[in-house]
Amino acid sequence: GPPIGIYMACCMVVDHVRQRRQSSWVLQNGNPERPAHRRVVLESVRRNGRDLRRANAEFCADHEVVIAAAGQDVHALEYASNELLAHQDFMLTAAEQDAHALEYASRELLADQDFMFAAVRQNGSALAYASSELRA
Repeated sequence: GPPIGIYMACCMVVDHVRQRRQSSWVLQNGNPERPAHRRVVLESVRRNGRDLRRANAEFCADHEVVIAAAGQDVHALEYASNELLAHQDFMLTAAEQDAHALEYASRELLADQDFMFAAVRQNGSALAYASSELRA
C-alpha cells in the first residue's frame, strides 16, 4: 500500500474539506439559537472574518459573531446588518478594535456629536470619519 505519511496526509485533506463543507452549511443555514451552530460560525469568522459574507441574516445581526469577524478583518462589517451598523454601542466596540470600522457606520451615527465624541475619545483616528458638519 501507499506509505503511511501519504495516507495520513490524504485523510487530513479529506477531513479539512468535510469540516469546511459543514462550516459552510452552518453559516448559510444554521440556527443562532443552537449553541453548536453558533460555535461553528464563531470559529469560522475568527479564522476568516469575511466568512460572514456567507452567513445567514441572523448571524449577520448577531453582535458577538460580527464583532468576532470584525476583530479578524474589519472589512467583514460590510456584511453586518444595518441595525448593527446603526447601533451606538456596537459601533463603539468595533471602532475600539479598529477605527476603520467607522467607514461602515450609519450616517446618523457619524453625524451624532455624542457618538463621535466617544469614538474619538477611544481612538483619535475616529475623527476622520465624523460627518463634515461635525468637523466644521
